[in-house]
Amino acid sequence: MQAVNNAAGAKVKLVAMADAFRHRLDGAYAGLKRKHADKVDVPEEHKFVGLDAYQKAIDCDVEMVLLCSPPGFRPNHFEAAVSAGKHVFMEKPVATDAPGVRRVIAANQEAKRKGLLVAVGHHLRHEVKHREMIDRIRSGAIGDVQFLRAYFNSSGVWVNPRKPDETEMQHQVRNWYYFTWLSGDFIVEQSIHMIDVCNWAKGAYPVTAQGQGGRQVRTGSDYGHIYDHHAVEYTYEDGARLMSMNRHIRGCYNNVSEHALGTRGRASFTSGRIEGAAPWEMPDDRSNPYQLEHDALFAAIRNDRPFNEAEYAAMSTLTAVMGRMATY
Repeated sequence: MQAVNNAAGAKVKLVAMADAFRHRLDGAYAGLKRKHADKVDVPEEHKFVGLDAYQKAIDCDVEMVLLCSPPGFRPNHFEAAVSAGKHVFMEKPVATDAPGVRRVIAANQEAKRKGLLVAVGHHLRHEVKHREMIDRIRSGAIGDVQFLRAYFNSSGVWVNPRKPDETEMQHQVRNWYYFTWLSGDFIVEQSIHMIDVCNWAKGAYPVTAQGQGGRQVRTGSDYGHIYDHHAVEYTYEDGARLMSMNRHIRGCYNNVSEHALGTRGRASFTSGRIEGAAPWEMPDDRSNPYQLEHDALFAAIRNDRPFNEAEYAAMSTLTAVMGRMATY
């Protein structure tokens, strides 16, 4: 819903929809119709339901597709969109395991050959504050980046109790967040935002990882088989370290942020502050990064400019997957 709402900020029309569940599709359609009546024109024959519904929507007469299903399906959906010659916005992460990442990278090479534009839902890459911070780090404001910290510590998200009449597949798809093949675990599904910012600041990707984690509180069958906490130490090729702390447990201290320490100072991305040899603080800015990422994509499409975010998104997905594999 969020991606469609942001896309509606451009001069576009929604003409096809797909979902694994009819009630989810109907709910989304009703909400979008209320909010964007003049931009929603989806006839009944263009409302597709089932696990193969994505292909039917892609095959409609459309120029661009939004891939917002659980990330376990992302490689399939991205390959289908590229094969059909469609521009793509896809949510992060782009896969849930290393083979899926390799499929996305291969499909993206085909997208480039076809001149297709690809955006990925790493909204922080478009946030004014984060972009300004990265520019200053690139200019040497904190010196050489030696140590990074990434936190995604929160109380967790929704859970849908099992229904007595549903199949196991239906249950897992409805609760995709709690099954590694569908979500990648929350270190991949959510913490990837913080991990990606750290890779961006470093200008590189880790080459090794070691960590630990487990199921301390979310132990019931309603929570599938993902962990509720991970702690990972990543090492980059030059020896720099990234410490990533990830936790979904209620009643604990919450922290969602990214930080970089260099030879001349330090940067806190969440607060928009640099301390050290070149101190700086971000002025107040209310721009919506979710909207900015869509604005950038549509501007590139309309002005025939290159635009492709799949490569760094795939590598940050792989970084998060490596962290999960280390803790598992």
